[in-house]
Amino acid sequence: MTRAAAGLAAAGLAIGALAGCAGSTSAEPSDDASGGDVTLTWWHNATSGPLPAVWEKVAKDFEDAHPGVTVEQTGYQNEDLQRTLIPNALAAGDPPDLFQVWPGGEIRGQVENGYLMPLDDVIGDTITSVGATVNPWQVDGKTYAVPFTFGIEGFWYNTDLFAEAGIDAPPTTLDELKDDVAKLRDAGITPISVGAGDKWPAAHWWYQFALHSCSPETLQAAAADFDFSDPCFVDAGQELEDFIGINPFQDGFLGTPAQTGAGSSAGLVANGDAAMELMGHWNAGVIGGLTEDQKVPAFLGWFPFPAIEGSAGDPGAALGGGDGFGCSAEAPPQCADLLAYIMSEDVQKEFAASGSGIPTVAAAQASLEDPNLKLVADGLAQASFVQLWLDTEYGTTVGNAMNEGIVNLFGGAGTPEDIVKKMEDAAGTL
Repeated sequence: MTRAAAGLAAAGLAIGALAGCAGSTSAEPSDDASGGDVTLTWWHNATSGPLPAVWEKVAKDFEDAHPGVTVEQTGYQNEDLQRTLIPNALAAGDPPDLFQVWPGGEIRGQVENGYLMPLDDVIGDTITSVGATVNPWQVDGKTYAVPFTFGIEGFWYNTDLFAEAGIDAPPTTLDELKDDVAKLRDAGITPISVGAGDKWPAAHWWYQFALHSCSPETLQAAAADFDFSDPCFVDAGQELEDFIGINPFQDGFLGTPAQTGAGSSAGLVANGDAAMELMGHWNAGVIGGLTEDQKVPAFLGWFPFPAIEGSAGDPGAALGGGDGFGCSAEAPPQCADLLAYIMSEDVQKEFAASGSGIPTVAAAQASLEDPNLKLVADGLAQASFVQLWLDTEYGTTVGNAMNEGIVNLFGGAGTPEDIVKKMEDAAGTL
């Protein structure tokens, strides 16, 4: 699972501008990619589901089209890759040639240390093909990685349980969501599952309340200058505190894992024990893997986080992120050619058809077959403003402090003001 200061939010772009025309890159070698024996190492986070087979085929096809080039691709667990393997390899001066690059604070630090290859002059058409989704992977106007997938968060819900509780349509405002929680409780149904035992799913609730309480301009200032002085950030905590007070979650939610086992938050939705879960675009596959027949249940639906009426937040705003690849600064030129091939329309179509995620090349989105991914893709297309995951946006130091404050609030050991203070104190150390 993955979630991914410059970003779609900081760019202030409508989502309609996110995709441009697809590039024409194929597996054929470019002029500067031929000649000589070269081994490319490629680290990614595909370890399960259909994606490992997609990347294996990409590597083989690229090798076939580039005599003398060998591609050694390896999948690692996302958290291991992000937190230890890549940082340690970069610091040791022995990184893979092509590897997963996360936006926000991480890419800024890698660029500052000279770890990444600038890409604009070598695969400019590829960068153009993904439109504004590339913005979070740019630093000071230069591109250092390209996202191959991008999605947004929303509620995955059981349409049968909604009908049982007399709910005719998903909520579009926070007040309607609160009303639906009451209806589900009255029907003897657990309204919402949350994997607060893993901490980050709890933090995402505050992210959503901040997104829908603060104006886009305020969020941009926070990302650029670590300015959390606007009252909307405290308001977000108060909204969360009030929401927790209506008893929306399952019993024991503070110890519940998010995505492992039948008793996880995803498992509760999968097996009909909770009506909905706030989670990223990957969650349909996780839910499907936790059902008795290992299939995504027919009752599953999706809707975006509802607007907060009367707030400064953009009612059409969405929270999301993606996965991208970049080349190490010392990688051979064939690395950029491999990245361009990964981002080609043909490969992006294969990625989409596999059900692995939502492609960033617009022409490939028609190849999506999974109805749940289509729902999220439609939500992404309709969003008026997209904000990166806040912990990604603010970087590790501020992000960890923020998450700690949010989890404390969930457990009744903190206040809305404490969250903001922890963020400001952490920013002061930078």
